Amino acid sequence: MSFNPKLTQWDNKRVWIVGASTGIGEALARQLDQLGCRQMLSARSADKLSALAGELKQATALPLDITDEHAVNNAFDTLMAAWGGLDLVVLMAGTYSEMDVAHFDLAKVRQQIDVNLNGTMHVLASVLPCVIGQGHGHISIVSSVAGYRGLPNSLAYGPTKAALINLAEALHMELKPSKVGVSVINPGFVDTPLTRKNTFPMPFLITAEQAANEIIVGLEKGEFEIHFPKAFTRSLRALRILPYSLYFAAVKKFTAGQLKK
Repeated sequence: MSFNPKLTQWDNKRVWIVGASTGIGEALARQLDQLGCRQMLSARSADKLSALAGELKQATALPLDITDEHAVNNAFDTLMAAWGGLDLVVLMAGTYSEMDVAHFDLAKVRQQIDVNLNGTMHVLASVLPCVIGQGHGHISIVSSVAGYRGLPNSLAYGPTKAALINLAEALHMELKPSKVGVSVINPGFVDTPLTRKNTFPMPFLITAEQAANEIIVGLEKGEFEIHFPKAFTRSLRALRILPYSLYFAAVKKFTAGQLKK
């Protein structure tokens, strides 16, 4: 079933990737470049962005800290001055710190809320009037399977990602009459600098390049939720419908090595 207008003609599409300097964002930028897209690439790392943009055919580095509302506004003004509109924004920027109750760190909680949630809101505040006024465009928000339901060692990251899933659902319903597409991307374990921090086994680990391809295929199909790798994510999606008695028992069984006594 197609929930969104299908993105099938990529040539000269105007794409803003927020969080493009490493990992899935970098891989996605490289693949969209091969498809002929024009791209604005944003992240905090100006050096990495400039190096990446220099390797691509139609890409411009647009360094940005999405926790800075003023900086986001300025970046969007730059984008609009160059393009006059926007076809696709992928909100990829995020941060992650593994956290359990014994190591609850309020500073790290605030950091993850600022980047993962507040930063997304800053970008949306600029993008929404643009795409609504155009009557077309697509907003893709990167969340995580960690946002499906509560998981051990995810006391800050999980809640921010759950909020993004909820946000994408609400946006999809409200923007559909405006013919603006909205999708949520829920990766499982992807080999990136963020996941390399993990101290536990990561089942069905895939490469950033595989993840980027899954995103493009999902956008081409008009999917609302783009999730991968499906051998892993389908199982987690099934857990969402379980009553708490079964859910807590299942999570305890499969994460026994992570739970601190």
